[in-house]
Amino acid sequence: MRTNILPRNHFLNLLRVEKRRADRSKTPLSIVLFYLNGKEVKDARAFQHFFELIHQNTRETDIKGWVDHHTLGLLLPDTSEDGAGQCIKKITDKNGDAFYSVLAKSYPDHLFEQLLHNGGSPPDLFPLNLDDPPPSKRFQRVAKRMMDIGGSIAGLVMFSPFMLLTAMAIKLTSPGTVIFKQFRFGMKGVYFPFYKFRSMRSDADERVHREYVEKLIKGELDKINQGDREKPLYKMKDDARVTRIGKMIRKTSIDELPQFFNVLKGEMSLVGPRPPIPYEVEKYKPWHLRRILEVKPGITGLWQVEGRSKTSFDDMVRLDLNYALNWSVWLDLWILLKTVKAVIRRHGAV
Repeated sequence: MRTNILPRNHFLNLLRVEKRRADRSKTPLSIVLFYLNGKEVKDARAFQHFFELIHQNTRETDIKGWVDHHTLGLLLPDTSEDGAGQCIKKITDKNGDAFYSVLAKSYPDHLFEQLLHNGGSPPDLFPLNLDDPPPSKRFQRVAKRMMDIGGSIAGLVMFSPFMLLTAMAIKLTSPGTVIFKQFRFGMKGVYFPFYKFRSMRSDADERVHREYVEKLIKGELDKINQGDREKPLYKMKDDARVTRIGKMIRKTSIDELPQFFNVLKGEMSLVGPRPPIPYEVEKYKPWHLRRILEVKPGITGLWQVEGRSKTSFDDMVRLDLNYALNWSVWLDLWILLKTVKAVIRRHGAV
């Protein structure tokens, strides 16, 4: 059974994100800590039963992760102190011989700051590996990784002339670095450096994009629609920050080619959800977070081939969750073929 128990540093990353969201939106946020007794934890059957109860009595939007070797954290977005108490009662009532003690707090409380302040490097080992993929998926995950390695190497070799010419064009036409590096969220909320060819001026103000993203996530589509009702376009158009070369490489998707290095390093996959920017994640609703928990981010995905700039943010997240639920090597191959077709037609590119 897969329970999505996060390692310590990933859990604390998402705790930090949810704390900021609670500060901004004033929505309730609660945390439950289960302090496991060391001796009884060795009973694997009782331990597994405990995690089954956690899984059965929590929502998909609730975040579970390790705080230390013997403390499991349960983060409950949009949940008051009373709601946290009801959640605890459901779990403890069905677990007569409890081998743990429980602490629940609602934000704001010093416990949140204490957890983030004391957060260090993650533990190396956990009592059980409860987040392994099911046996039926393990072979496919190995195949996916092999496909990522082979595909990224082939892509770097095949497109190296275009990459060299693009690097020269960027360097000769605008001051600044050739590669734009930006830290983004990957699978399970881990940060990684995301690479693109720089398509904007080096002094570009990110506040323009921040405001756009906030309207997109809130669903204020009438304020950002650059098309019309019949053919909406939810993408920044005629962005003054984009350079002349930047417009060309964006239309042809050449700016995305450096992400083959991210794939080769294992931070991304050829196919998966797009990795979000931290200030974007701060605007997420709880259920949106699942798109960065379930699968590794990708260069292309269902959104790029099915909706791209004509899809609302909520619909994009639904496509990502649909991909995570139905993922297979064959689906990846289908998306890659559709991506080639979309790039050639410049479908959805601006």
